[in-house]
Amino acid sequence: MKRSLASLILLLSACQPSPHETQPPAPPSAAVTVAGPWLRATPPGAPVAGGFLTLHNGTSADDRLLAVESAAAQRVEIHEMRDEGGVARMRELVDGLPLPAGTTAELKPGGHHLMFIHPTRALPAGEQVDATLVFERAGRMPVVFEVRPLGAAAPHH
Repeated sequence: MKRSLASLILLLSACQPSPHETQPPAPPSAAVTVAGPWLRATPPGAPVAGGFLTLHNGTSADDRLLAVESAAAQRVEIHEMRDEGGVARMRELVDGLPLPAGTTAELKPGGHHLMFIHPTRALPAGEQVDATLVFERAGRMPVVFEVRPLGAAAPHH
């Protein structure tokens, strides 16, 4: 009986992982998600179109929106608006938009936003525009922007 009990204990201890074995990394709590992508409509020949959306980094790692690609414009830039001495100034974020772990970034009129530079055609309200968001960690993410009327200030809910 003692021999059987000793054999059972030895067998069970052999099944336990060594404290030195590495465990697989835990999966992130969620992915980077996109909500409410929209563009302002443009008349023919407009030099730019403003793009807006909300990004949420549900992961445990910092990320960064590095670029946006779209066939609807010659290029897309990530911009910020700042108030400098009572004057609104817009500038490109050449290093992209930081998206720290667990945070939400709202790209909206008057704040961070996307500039679709030299649209390839007029963008009338009601159309959709395909684009790809490029993140440092999350990689490439396709997104469809809804074109809203020229005076639109926020997405419809």
